[in-house]
Amino acid sequence: MFTPEQIARFSELDYAIYDYVMKHPHEVAYMRIRELAESVHVSPPTVLRFCKKVGCDGFSEFKTKWKLYLRENERTSIISSQEVLKEFFERTLTADYERAIVDAAAAIAQADHVIFVGSGSSGILAEYGSRYFSAFQKFSVYIKDPFFPIYGHYFNNCAVIALSVSGETPHTLAQVHRFKEKGGTIISITNRKHCTLANISDYNLTYYTTPERIGQTDVTTQLPVVYLLERLAKEMYRLLPAQTDRGPSGR
Repeated sequence: MFTPEQIARFSELDYAIYDYVMKHPHEVAYMRIRELAESVHVSPPTVLRFCKKVGCDGFSEFKTKWKLYLRENERTSIISSQEVLKEFFERTLTADYERAIVDAAAAIAQADHVIFVGSGSSGILAEYGSRYFSAFQKFSVYIKDPFFPIYGHYFNNCAVIALSVSGETPHTLAQVHRFKEKGGTIISITNRKHCTLANISDYNLTYYTTPERIGQTDVTTQLPVVYLLERLAKEMYRLLPAQTDRGPSGR
């Protein structure tokens, strides 16, 4: 509702109004301009100037925007983890989907190494994925820096596993594009099929869970992503041409 640029331009009286609004959010939503002015000990014209500084034509528009802001930031109902997993398995784990997993795992098995990319919660899972794949004898790394230089023979014959809920994260798309230019095989895991990341990938696994937000924060479950990462790693290991480090008995 209030941008850092707007707050930086506040006067001392503006800060007093801002402080009152933040401490009494629901009361302000139903106040008249004179009531707010009296509560803050300023004049109504001062309140009006404050409204204009935050991009509103008047106090009525300010209250309308404020009510919408409060509504968007109210705590929403959260889907249970059990329901999430049930929804995921019912929607996605079909024979065709199983084939897509095997095909992606085969491409990973043929690569010399695996590179994971992702940001936010997807970045945390990308780091987990790199550790998990390495445990299955496939050298894997997670590139956290979105501006990491990508060039040279180091990235020849690599499989890139890109994680993104929306499939539209700019930094992730930029990294994937650079790897694609170097001939990398792109495997993406997204929450929807019709997105930029899925479209530019060689293989895409979509988990179709219901998006969830608390205020401005995306809290869409990542449980299906964990399942897909572990399933891919185990399927890849099964498809490796030889597993030489299994022990003296070869098991």
